[in-house]
This record gives sequence, C-alpha cells and structure tokens, in this order.
Amino acid sequence: MQENAIELKHITKRFGNVVANNNVSLCVRKGEILSLLGENGSGKTTLMNMISGIYYPDEGHIFIDGKEVVISSPKDSFKYGIGMVHQHFKLVDLFTATENIVLGLKEKGRFDIKIAKGDVKAISEKYGFALDPDKKIYEMSVSEKQTVEIIKVLYRGAEILILDEPTAVLTPQETQKLFKVLRRMKEDGKAIIIITHKLHEVMSISDRVAVLRKGECIGVVNTAETNASTLTEMMVGKKIELNIERSDVVNPADRLVVENINYFDKEGVKILDNISFTARSGEILGIAGIAGSGQRELLESVAGLITVASGKITYHDPVTGAEEDLCSKNPVQIRDLGVRLSFVPEDRLGMGLVANMDIVDNMMLRSYNDGKTVFVERKEPKNLAERIIEQLEVVTPNAQTPVRQLSGGNVQKVLVGREIASSPTVLMAAYPVRGLDINSSYLIYNLLTKQKDSGVAVVFVGEDLDVLLELCDRIMVIAGGRISGIVDARTATKEEVGFLMTKTDGGLANE
Repeated sequence: MQENAIELKHITKRFGNVVANNNVSLCVRKGEILSLLGENGSGKTTLMNMISGIYYPDEGHIFIDGKEVVISSPKDSFKYGIGMVHQHFKLVDLFTATENIVLGLKEKGRFDIKIAKGDVKAISEKYGFALDPDKKIYEMSVSEKQTVEIIKVLYRGAEILILDEPTAVLTPQETQKLFKVLRRMKEDGKAIIIITHKLHEVMSISDRVAVLRKGECIGVVNTAETNASTLTEMMVGKKIELNIERSDVVNPADRLVVENINYFDKEGVKILDNISFTARSGEILGIAGIAGSGQRELLESVAGLITVASGKITYHDPVTGAEEDLCSKNPVQIRDLGVRLSFVPEDRLGMGLVANMDIVDNMMLRSYNDGKTVFVERKEPKNLAERIIEQLEVVTPNAQTPVRQLSGGNVQKVLVGREIASSPTVLMAAYPVRGLDINSSYLIYNLLTKQKDSGVAVVFVGEDLDVLLELCDRIMVIAGGRISGIVDARTATKEEVGFLMTKTDGGLANE
C-alpha cells in the first residue's frame, strides 16, 4: 500500500455566505497522479489554494506524511514540500530560466549562478526536461515557460506538485512530452495533482480521479475502473451527452475575405505574414496554432482593433450585397455596418468585461450607444443578463452581482453569452471555453453550431484539437504568423494538425 503524501480531512472554506468547500476529505499518495475534476465554481482552485497557503481553511485538518500541519502562507507550503504551478505563469521576461528559478531564494553566503545552473541542468536531465538554463523567458515558447515553472518548484524541494490546467496551451506533441516527464516524477515517488477539464487526458495520465461538485467531494475513483461518461455524471449530477452535433454546411457564401495581410508589432517584429483565407456563412472555420502564433492579432485586425501594414479585408454584406473594405474603418464603423464581429478575447477581465461592474452593466457596454435619450436604458440589458444567466447556467446570486465575484468559468459564460446575443453575421470567438468545465463547454459548442445553422460565419480559435476536429468544418493552422495549412476537419487527423502547428516554413496547403 502506497503511503499518503498529503491528506485532507473535513476541510471547509467559506467566503461570507458562500461555502466554497464543504467537509472535503481526500488524500494523494506518494508515487501517484491524482486528477481533480469538477465544474466551474465547484471549489477545485479554492481547495488547492488552501494546500498552497494562499487561503486558510475555516475548518478541518491537513496532514503531510501522516503528521498534522498548519499551512498559513505559501512559505509554509514550500517548507512542507508543496509546489503549485499556476495556469498563468509568474516569470520575469528579461531574466534567464536559471535566474527565474532561483529568484527569491535566500542562500547562505555568496550566491553562485554557476552552481545554480548546474543544479537546474541536473533536475532537467533527471526528469527528461528540455531546457536551456541561459535562455531568456521572452524568447521561450509556452511549453518552455511551463518547464521553468515546474523546475522552479522542484528546485525548492517540492515532493507534492499541483498543476493547474497544465495542457491548456500545449500542442498534442508537447502534451505527450509533459506526460512523459510527469510519469518519471511519479516513478521518483512524487505526488502529483492535476486540475484539468480534458477527460481524455484524465483517462491517459492519472491513477485516480477525485470529483468535486458544488464544493463537496462526490467521490474518488480508480481511473482504470471508470470512463468519461461516468466521470461527467459525477461532476454534473446528471447524465449528459458528450457529443457535438456537427451539421452539414448549407449554401455557404463568402462573408469575410482576407487577402495577404501583414502586421508588425511596435518593435517592428512581423506578427502576421501574408495571411489569406475566406470565412463563409453557415460554416465554422477553426483556427489552430501554438499560443502566440498570431491568432489574437489576426482577429483584432478583422475587428478593427489594430491596423494592418498591408493587405485587404473585405466584408460581403448579406443584406445589400455590397462589398465593404474593413481596413479603412474603425471598430465602431465596422459595428455600424451591421458587421457584428463578436470578439471573445483571451483576457476576459482585461479586454472583455469590467470587473467592478455588475452583469447588467456589462451587457450595457454593448448597447449604451444606441440610447435615444440622455438616460441609459437598463430594461433590455437586464432582460439579456437574466436570459444568459438562465440559458448558460451562470452560478451567481443575481444579475446585480459584480463580475469580479464570479468564478472564472462563470465570467466566461457572461462574456460569450453577451457576444452571441449581439446577432452577428460574422462571429469570431477566441478561446470561448478556456477554463470552462465539460458541461459549460458543450453548451458553448452547441450555441456556436446554432449560429452556424442560422447562416452566421463562425471563426473559432481553440486549444483542444479533439474539439476543433469534431466541431469545425475546416481548420486553418497558423505557425509563426503564417498559414501552414487549411484542412477538412471531417477527414484530418490530430497528428496532421499538430504537425502543421509546429511547421515554421509556412506554405499554404489546400483550401
């Protein structure tokens, strides 16, 4: 029988009247990988934040190696060998990998970067990481940055690792590499907790699965003795179908034609390199690519948020039949044309919503310009807010709740609901299900399919290749700011798309 590395007994955490975790008991053994599953707002992150010292439990006990401990700060969690790798990396861009790894550590005597570099190399070799200790963070890919974060906690002596959505922005090939490393750590006796929403990954990497629902631990099961539909039922509390109903493309018409667009950032670096594609009504065009390959800038250029250096973006108006040049217009003019280029940004509280405003006021951000009087009309936005809360099952006391009080996934639902409600003719959604649980994700996928069926041209930027292949009609792959291929989603394989994501010589495949 494996020993417990960490055990939680009857942990409860409240925030005012909200019970985030209620009487949760579970353990993680040495040399095992435990997946933590649950819908948005089920209390997964709160529970992990108590282990890593960010929150302190109101009730209950934590045991490390069989001894009760008190974790009241991140310093305490490090002392007990616990390291958490968050979804959003906490690294200094101008520093090297080694400098980031040792940052904040107190050394006795004079600090020697050469010794630190040697230690970093030793950890990398032991577990099979590929990392250049002298490389600066701003030069790194997402998976390299994640490697720095993982080595950072190992360097501090972590025996218990918590990884929050570790594969969210990795290619299939990078995910496989990470899993290989995690298996080596498991063999070395480390206890690993993974928070993830991807059920196929849970089945592939974990030994056991703990399921949280509404703040309570519903059960812990052996991965070999369960399946995706049983886990989903445990999470949601009812049977749900994990099928994306992909309808056929009917009467497609060119809605958005992008020709040879180029874009440079402020430093003069070319971000978009000669991009050309067509988005058609009644179809979903998926965009795949490693994070930072130009997806965001591409959508922003179409929405008029950034100005391209050269090229053409033409909108074909379905009502008048006119061709409109979007490059010559600002975002408001683009919207006034009736071109509802709905944009669900990566940074939902930075670009999409205002955290201190309530849900109704965030609806009004889309509509206050349409007011006929000096007084802002609140009735319609309020109805819209209540409709979105009901349809997308947003967990909130009411529509007057400030957005910052909602869990990340519920914020995302508000944002996506507002964008879809604007009745666009072209709907561009960037990572609309990032951080959403299974049930919510499938609600969004089906909403996008409904938009497609009503004749909208849907452009979907996603991270999960299984979903892109199941949901979309065509997939355009961007690598290093260039299109490396456009494939038929019904016949393409995951490996084929993954290969195109890492191809850097450009070269357009068949359209």
